[in-house]
Amino acid sequence: MRLTPLLLSVSLAVSMAVAARANESVYTDRDLDACKTISEEEEGGSVDLLCSGYRDFTVYFKEGDLRQSIAYGPVSDAYIAKAFETFGPFNHTGAKIEWRLGTGGTPVATIVRWFVADPETTGEADARYGQVLVVSTVATKDNPTSCVAGYVDALENKDANTLARAVADDEAASFACGVNEPQWHGKRGKLAGEPSRTLPGAVE
Repeated sequence: MRLTPLLLSVSLAVSMAVAARANESVYTDRDLDACKTISEEEEGGSVDLLCSGYRDFTVYFKEGDLRQSIAYGPVSDAYIAKAFETFGPFNHTGAKIEWRLGTGGTPVATIVRWFVADPETTGEADARYGQVLVVSTVATKDNPTSCVAGYVDALENKDANTLARAVADDEAASFACGVNEPQWHGKRGKLAGEPSRTLPGAVE
């Protein structure tokens, strides 16, 4: 079948849109035992670690008061020292990091599964946890900031991974840390928890 100029234009536009979204994923496993300790305080059980990530894009892991925070890439000293993005309830992160690669194979975003404790069952044998896929930006030398760009409730959305990848591909590259507000995407359940953010220079 021969395409008319109109159909050809539509087909080309669709192909270009698909190509623009055709980012790929690579995966790494975070090993806390292999990370380098940046700072540590016994009070509150806080620790800052520098971990290997993907190629030369490192991972900065923080934990304090049974809550965790992660940043990616060559972040600035201010972000290393002051940034902490987590959830209000006690939480911990999965070790698997999904890196979304853009043009030239450069990471543009990460996706990590967060386990958020239900405050009503914390400490009990049958404690319940929400699961949230957290999409974060990756710092670069020109923009040394890394922060959360979006949330997807992994228990409430059957296509949670696909949705998180769409958020990573569509929003992370243009997301401005401390200026833009990360949003929830898809359905959000009661166990998702309330995010908590501290960023240097954030607009109030």
